[in-house]
Amino acid sequence: MKLMKSNFKILLLTVFVAAASCSFTTKEFNDPDKDKLLLDLISYVLQKGHYDSKDIDDAFSAEIYKDFINNLDPLKRYFIASDIEEFSAYETEIDDQIKNKELLFFNLVYSRLMERMEEAKGMYQTLLDTPFDYSKDEIINVNYDELAYVLSKKEMARRWRWQLKFSTISSYYDFVEDKNTSEERKKEAALSGEEYKPSDTENLSLEEMEEKSRKTTRTSLTEYFDFTDDLERKDYFAVFLNTLVEEFDPHTSYFAPPDRDRFDLQMSGKLEGIGARLQKKNDYINVIEIISGGPAWRGEHIEVGDVILKVRQADEKDAVSIVGMRIDDAVKLIKGPKGTQVTLTIKRVDGTIEDEVITRDVVELAETWAKSAVIEKNDNTFGLINLPAFYFDMENYRERNAASDVKTEIERLKEEGMEGLILDLRSNGGGSLRAAVDMSGLFIKNGPIVQVASIGENKEVLKDKSDEIVWDGPLVILVNSLSASASEILAAAMQDYKRAIIIGSEQTYGKGTVQNLIDLNQWLRKNDLGDMGALKLTTQKFYRVNGGSTQLEGVKSDVVMPDRYSYIEVGERDYDNPLPYDKIEPAEYDVWDGSLDFQGTINKSKGRMAKNQQLKLIDENAEWIKMKRDEMEVSLNYDAYHAEILKRKEDTKKFDTLGKYDNKMKYTSLSNEIALMKQDTTLREKRKRWHKNLTKDIYVEEAVNVLEDLRIGNIKAEKIADFKK
Repeated sequence: MKLMKSNFKILLLTVFVAAASCSFTTKEFNDPDKDKLLLDLISYVLQKGHYDSKDIDDAFSAEIYKDFINNLDPLKRYFIASDIEEFSAYETEIDDQIKNKELLFFNLVYSRLMERMEEAKGMYQTLLDTPFDYSKDEIINVNYDELAYVLSKKEMARRWRWQLKFSTISSYYDFVEDKNTSEERKKEAALSGEEYKPSDTENLSLEEMEEKSRKTTRTSLTEYFDFTDDLERKDYFAVFLNTLVEEFDPHTSYFAPPDRDRFDLQMSGKLEGIGARLQKKNDYINVIEIISGGPAWRGEHIEVGDVILKVRQADEKDAVSIVGMRIDDAVKLIKGPKGTQVTLTIKRVDGTIEDEVITRDVVELAETWAKSAVIEKNDNTFGLINLPAFYFDMENYRERNAASDVKTEIERLKEEGMEGLILDLRSNGGGSLRAAVDMSGLFIKNGPIVQVASIGENKEVLKDKSDEIVWDGPLVILVNSLSASASEILAAAMQDYKRAIIIGSEQTYGKGTVQNLIDLNQWLRKNDLGDMGALKLTTQKFYRVNGGSTQLEGVKSDVVMPDRYSYIEVGERDYDNPLPYDKIEPAEYDVWDGSLDFQGTINKSKGRMAKNQQLKLIDENAEWIKMKRDEMEVSLNYDAYHAEILKRKEDTKKFDTLGKYDNKMKYTSLSNEIALMKQDTTLREKRKRWHKNLTKDIYVEEAVNVLEDLRIGNIKAEKIADFKK
């Protein structure tokens, strides 16, 4: 989302005047230490500029205390109980240290971490010298949040041994499976006439495979500690600063100078890699967004909720484990020049582990643009517009934006005889606020679309001011739990106006806030300490025209259809410290006066959903995924480990039919695109793949059913109206 320029200028002026009055110059500090200046400046800007500022008090201190220690040692493999006891003296003192520009807590925790990490370097090397006994009945609990800190270095060595065995058993399992399936691969090669190339491990003995698996783990940890050795004190201080700012809300964050440069690259869309946004949680690198048009999206390699365990470059034999690695260092391994390949070891949402080979590339902008399909069912014609993002040209909005493109697609679909429209906003993470407002205006005469509340100002109501209605027929909007921000604004407005029926997940993502990147250097009159970086600050909040916020609550679907994320918290609620849901006064607006039987249609759809066996299987799969994700104990006995993997594979067979579903509807491209595809074979293949996926889409099928009901209800209403005349 882009902050309105007028509000941004007022914010800058407000904070600038306040900051200037406090004279943030290096000369006024007896100690010209950059960390202290940063701490003072950031805490001040937060309290003056954040939308929902917090008091920096003892309660705030206690949260920083807990989160900073956890951020540095989430697996509890460095600090021991006596360290925590020593740290606890500062639990309610950090707020005072921030106000007094003191770094006693940070300095103590940082220096102790350096000491413990040095001890760990020797510990893992020694432990990996001894073979693991996989016949022992040992279990590791990976619910690290609930683990107690060890009481001694001896207990720490035991914890490290379990963790190393846990890391190693997966490699050992892969090697054994490779050996066990070698004969089958030989037969397949013989049948296909291809030359069989033996793997590096299939001729090894079990003892040699066990040794090789330990070597693999040793290599990964050596790589990990090589990365940490390159880190400086300032890198850990940036972690401390981010711990502080994220107590305000999860989208407020501090960018040290190099991080800000990377952020600018991401916003420009020029960063080459796999096309995914990653986040570190409990020492694991999680996929939180797939970038539309990127290589991961185009190849359907990974999805939101997947965890990346290992990374292997094309020119290397061994993969590097990124478990426990800093997010920046993990990203360095994953991204790379266009055309190069990287192999990622992925732990799927359902717990299965697979390798995915991805060819790095830049995001194809054309793939983020709106695209349409004509749907034919029972001699009726419907239109589908897929919108991956609310894009716009940053240089010239009128040159290209999502709203004008969707308008063009609607006009083309009308020429094809469209009788009802589906707007697919599933997994659309948002984008331009203006595009969301303009697009809403395509479906109503005029009126308010969204209310925006800014710090220290009256709310602003953004309206569609045009009387033109581009599509006045039946409308369904598809959403899921990954539909966020601008998607939620459009869906909420259409729901409040009773203009469209919303179908999808129980609710959308629930992000109802706006952030702005603020250069911290602008607050300083004089600065001889170098670049201070930037602060991404939450400055505004969105509200529906009915007065409710989209924050946390998102948009509740009129017709709820289960998906694989149904029992997993994916969205704003899954973050720490999200801003709360609240309400303001509703705007003045008139409900759509079309003659559509909204509630009757919704009731019919719910009736169909209750009887649908495919949806019941989807729901059962979602419950199974949740159950597997909640399992925190892993056996380190090879037979038990192997049996659990076999059972998981057997369990998933029950859900194989989900990918074979056929909704028996016909999908074709629009006439103008068919003409283009005669010369563009790449486009033809992309649309062929898309249409094939649509035939398996039960959500599109139900959207068409709803459009049919709305259309029939509309015809009946028109006949009744004509009869009365």
